[in-house]
Amino acid sequence: MTDVVDRARETVSTPRPPLAVKPVALVATLAAAVLLFSASRYGYFGDELYFLAAGRRPSWGYADQGPVLPLLARLMDTLAPGSYLVLRLPAVALTVAAIVVCAMLTREFGGGAMAQALAAAGYATSPFLLLQGALLTTNAVDTVLWVIISWLVARWVRTRDDRLLVVAAVITAIDIQVKWLVPFLWIALAVAAVLCGPRGLVLRPALWAGGALAVLLTVPELLWQHHRGWPEILMTQLIGGEQGLLGGRLMFVPMTLELAGWLAGPLLICGLVAFLFRKPLRPYRFLGVAWILLELVFMITGGRIYYSAGLDAVAIAAGAVAVTAVLALEPTVWRRLVSLSVVGLGVWAAAYVLRSTPWLPADRVQPPRSDAEAAIAISVYGKFGWPELAAAVVDAYRELPEAERAGAVIIADTYWQASALDQLGRDRLPPIYSPSRGWGYFGAPPDDATVYLMVGGYEAVLRNQFHEVDPVGRVDTRLGFPGNTQQVTLWRCTAPRHSWDEMWPIWMHL
Repeated sequence: MTDVVDRARETVSTPRPPLAVKPVALVATLAAAVLLFSASRYGYFGDELYFLAAGRRPSWGYADQGPVLPLLARLMDTLAPGSYLVLRLPAVALTVAAIVVCAMLTREFGGGAMAQALAAAGYATSPFLLLQGALLTTNAVDTVLWVIISWLVARWVRTRDDRLLVVAAVITAIDIQVKWLVPFLWIALAVAAVLCGPRGLVLRPALWAGGALAVLLTVPELLWQHHRGWPEILMTQLIGGEQGLLGGRLMFVPMTLELAGWLAGPLLICGLVAFLFRKPLRPYRFLGVAWILLELVFMITGGRIYYSAGLDAVAIAAGAVAVTAVLALEPTVWRRLVSLSVVGLGVWAAAYVLRSTPWLPADRVQPPRSDAEAAIAISVYGKFGWPELAAAVVDAYRELPEAERAGAVIIADTYWQASALDQLGRDRLPPIYSPSRGWGYFGAPPDDATVYLMVGGYEAVLRNQFHEVDPVGRVDTRLGFPGNTQQVTLWRCTAPRHSWDEMWPIWMHL
């Protein structure tokens, strides 16, 4: 046993090849160009509008996320007010950085220039890993932070430099203020390290000190959640129901590989096999096992299929190392066949990414034919209709009698609607409220308002709360998201039947 451990350490301590700067930089540059073009198209995405609204209401926590994204959105909007391209630049920069870090992971696993370029290309042609960076969302940031953490851990395996674990802990503390998924990563890494080694990882004082730091920095958000009944945990139940609409557990792994892409998917599978069976990757086997554990956990608990995507880079990197090693050893004919297959997959994957990029002018984008189609292409349709919605609500507000306008408030049915009005119409509208998601925690409407201008909602529910309910407008944009900018009725409501202290907790929903 001692001999095996010594040989494993000897393998890890072998000097690594240099970083393939030119090919990796080329891939990263091409990816940045695609991302910048995608980020400049159409308009604000619904969640981006929500982050901007949340950023104007700073807090230690929110119902469905931590404070990092709202603060980042507020910063970018302050630097360039109204620019959705500038708003998205942090996501673009982080995603490009993840491509480079994926190549650096390949180098840690002993991969040379060809393997590093292949891994970078795999990451850059993944429709999910790349194109999520064209929007400022929690996934875009959380995924990249996982990639960085996994690289720090892999480098620690080779160097045993505990400072890397401290840096990983700091990044973890930041990430947990983005999304509450990173603890799953560390639990999977710890369990896998105990099963496969290096078992010393879970005993390092630096790791536990870093963990204590991460928990300490999370205390304000935990207190916020505790005082409000842990809404972020309640969100997981809702997400589990949503995942059932996408095929549930049966389709979890196939859809995970489909999200990875035509090149990254095969590399990912090759990487998992290489972790389990290739001797040079034995010291890093726990990373592949951690990926498998995370897939099982999120599949069983009803998590979304992309929750473990931040660990895909590890498997892609290992797959690139394995493929290039096979190319170096196989006879010429088979080497050419494998090379042609890899190139073909790469071209196919790149073409798929380009096809998924929003190239069409807005007037040539076709409306969704169904709610399901809109949900599948949510990153496209979720960008349309917001200016029209804001204009319609402003017009309805201005048409109210002058006596009513002075004491009017707006109540939006969805948090996307409320956020769009807050971003695009707040200088022309009265105070805005919504019972949806995080907006419900921003506060309830006043009981003494002269009129409540409702944006959307069900008439029966409204009549249960108000004595007078009358339609005063309609929003139905050609492009947009159903229920948010399409098929939306504007209602003039007066004389509440119940106080908002009584009704708002009933109206609030996640």
